[in-house]
Amino acid sequence: MSPGRLAAARGSWRTALRIARREARRSRRRTLLVLVMIALPVLGLSFAAASYDMSELTRSEQLDRRLGAADAELRWSSLTPVTQDRWGDNSWPVEGDPVPRTRPVTADELRALLPAGSRVVRVRRWMPFETPIGRRTVSFEARALDLTDPLARPLATLREGRVPVRPDEIAVSPAAQRRLDTRPGAPVRTTDGTPYRVVGVVEFPDNLGEVVTLSGVAPDGPPTDESWLVDLPGAMDEALADRLNARGIQVSTRSPLPGRQEFDNGTPLPDAEEAGVSVLVGGLGLLEVVLLVGPAFAVGVRRRRRDLALVAVAGGDAAHLRRIVLADGVVLGAGGAALGLLLGVGTAFAGRPLVEQYLIHERLGAYRVFPSALAAIAAVAVLAGVLAALAPAWTAARQDVVAGLAGRREAPRPRRRWLLLGALLTVVGTALAAFAATRTSPTGVLAGVTLGELGLVFCTPTLVGLLARAGRLLPLTPRLALRDASRNRSSAAPAISAVMAAVAGSVALGVYVASDDARQRAGWQPGLPPGHALVQFADQEGNPRPTLAAVTDRVRAVLPDAGVAGLAIPECARPAAPDDYCVALAVRPPEERCRYEPFEVAPASARDDPRCRQPFREPNDISLPAIVDDGEVLAALTGAPADEVAAARRTLAAGGVVVTDPRQVADGRVRVEMSHSSGAPSAARLLPGYPLRGGLPVDRLVLSPAAARALGLVAAPLGYLVDAADPPTDGQRERLIDELSEVAPASLQVSTADPPTDQRPLLLLLAAASGVITLGAAAVATGLAAAEGRRDLSTLAAVGADPRVRRVLSLCQAGVIAVLGSALGIVAGLGSAAVVLASLNQRYAQSWPVQPPYPVTVPGLTMAVLVVVPLVAMLGAALLTRSRLPVERRLD
Repeated sequence: MSPGRLAAARGSWRTALRIARREARRSRRRTLLVLVMIALPVLGLSFAAASYDMSELTRSEQLDRRLGAADAELRWSSLTPVTQDRWGDNSWPVEGDPVPRTRPVTADELRALLPAGSRVVRVRRWMPFETPIGRRTVSFEARALDLTDPLARPLATLREGRVPVRPDEIAVSPAAQRRLDTRPGAPVRTTDGTPYRVVGVVEFPDNLGEVVTLSGVAPDGPPTDESWLVDLPGAMDEALADRLNARGIQVSTRSPLPGRQEFDNGTPLPDAEEAGVSVLVGGLGLLEVVLLVGPAFAVGVRRRRRDLALVAVAGGDAAHLRRIVLADGVVLGAGGAALGLLLGVGTAFAGRPLVEQYLIHERLGAYRVFPSALAAIAAVAVLAGVLAALAPAWTAARQDVVAGLAGRREAPRPRRRWLLLGALLTVVGTALAAFAATRTSPTGVLAGVTLGELGLVFCTPTLVGLLARAGRLLPLTPRLALRDASRNRSSAAPAISAVMAAVAGSVALGVYVASDDARQRAGWQPGLPPGHALVQFADQEGNPRPTLAAVTDRVRAVLPDAGVAGLAIPECARPAAPDDYCVALAVRPPEERCRYEPFEVAPASARDDPRCRQPFREPNDISLPAIVDDGEVLAALTGAPADEVAAARRTLAAGGVVVTDPRQVADGRVRVEMSHSSGAPSAARLLPGYPLRGGLPVDRLVLSPAAARALGLVAAPLGYLVDAADPPTDGQRERLIDELSEVAPASLQVSTADPPTDQRPLLLLLAAASGVITLGAAAVATGLAAAEGRRDLSTLAAVGADPRVRRVLSLCQAGVIAVLGSALGIVAGLGSAAVVLASLNQRYAQSWPVQPPYPVTVPGLTMAVLVVVPLVAMLGAALLTRSRLPVERRLD
């Protein structure tokens, strides 16, 4: 470009920006609307960026929280020489395997390795501390250090009282104080009966959770739990670090140690899949903002068509007109970015205590704002403004100058190439999403969905024109609304597309979530009859296991009609080693076994082989090994019919076994194999067997006591089976755990008929998000249409139209945006979800073992919200519109 043309281009841009700034001041309501819509996402992103930057501690801040006022931190957990990185974050043995210390380090032992005049103080950061609260035992993180020592004092902040100095004194964090409901001076007793007295409230900046602080003279613990803060008379030089490493001591200092490797070379590169998903999600968000802001720029261009025509008459070409409109996007995008950044950073600074307390649970670092991220966010905001003004700019450059000077509106001519491009993008995006679904590529699926939605955006103006033609058969008011939408496609089509994109994404994700939930529910297999529970007690040395009578009394105090029975599993009668355990397994005859192992490559014929079809499923909640029983718990264990349970009991009484796979029984006998984990010789027996064909379809092996003895096994107690008449409620579970914990520490597992997950909150959140966008887009488009249609309303008033016509017209205009956008979005979302699910099902059908398919499930909650939201938008438009029709003598 020649210097003269470059100077002219710069001058035209300066002029365009001045015109845009003047227009922004003149149209303050439209300007405020655009600023708010651009500033809101900028506010959220800048808040996240500033909060993230403050949460990423610098090396100096990390060392301050680790070292306090000390020069170095030493960790002596190995007896072999080690080498380490420059900052002492990692260490490894020089050769061979590390030999851990078996006794704690003493201060004199450590001072002997340091220069004369060195001071040391011990810090233990990870200690158990359990105390009963009510009928429950609650675990806290405990730290033991001398906070009166100047080296350790900066590690914590005293909020109330004083720091502990005696072995029987503790300080608590504010969160632990609330949990314990205590105050300085109150007693606290641990589960082993050790008494303590709370003397203060202490906060550690690296953990705002529930922390208990003990004095520095707390009992010794494992050497791996302790470190030592060191105050040296000089600097930590390389020779001293080498001597300490040679004794197995890991060194951390405020400055990097020379001669060591640097492993932390900056932030690692993000995963390509995650980066792709993030870029596409950000692109969808940018597209949504562009579509929401676009109508405001389109209306601004129509209101200024006479001014733009005068620019053309004065010698301005199409490039000048485009720059004038694009300058609106630059000015308003920059204004929205500035407003959003100011509010976002201010909110991050003001909300810093809430972020620390409820999100990351530690104190943030210094006040920082992440300048590079904020610059990128501001650039994206300006880009959103420019992209939103792009289509109106091209429209302004092609307008008829004579029509603009006369103030006539021209109906836009439908361009077939946009329809063809939109259809092509939709087809390509659908194919890409289907192909990526078979490869389980989230990035590919999201890219296909994005292309499909972009194609529908290009098709929307043509659809609006077709609907306007079909509206000739409608009454006056809806016909006027459709006509206005068709005449003002540059503002109506983006609003409809914004609603469509939001609803399509919500519906597609909602259908996938609901289908996945339905698939999980269909494949859910409880390990016990639903509502039954398994109670297990922790093994305690010197304390006998609770008796059946004691457990029954506790259970029936909460569940009066419940039955309780003991469960036993087989163990080695003569273990071959101290850690040896035995496993009993029923096997099929060779002719009934499947030739293919699970998850290996298998031919298609394996899917139709009856020997490869399992008559049972793996349990999802409670998985039990083989059971030793004489038939007492058989009914509660399997849920089988009474006649089958009676026959099975007779088999157990005869010294046999009960199985749930009929193919394991041949000529009335079952082959049971017993193997040792230590590799000792195994044993196998052919025992009388009975197949349970009813009840739970899970793999179950029940051995009679005689069968267990024949295999060299003995019965060992596992726990207690609770047979409840009705499934216990959440409150009953809490009470039952409290009752059982009075006997011994107990765990409770309740078998459920359905998965414990509930997707309704997520589905409601998706529907609410799309509903908010629908209401916003409908409100913006309706308001802009009302401002643009004042001349039509004046004409209606002049010919004697009823004042209520204006309300009905606003209702219909909102309905065109909300109903049409929601309908297109629902269709697009259902189509996208159906394609993705069909592709996944095709892949699962070819897998081995065959996995259950995804049923196409339409979430009723999401659809109900999406149906109600357009009605709410229409009703709100009617109620918020004044019914008096304007009568103006002169319209500019």
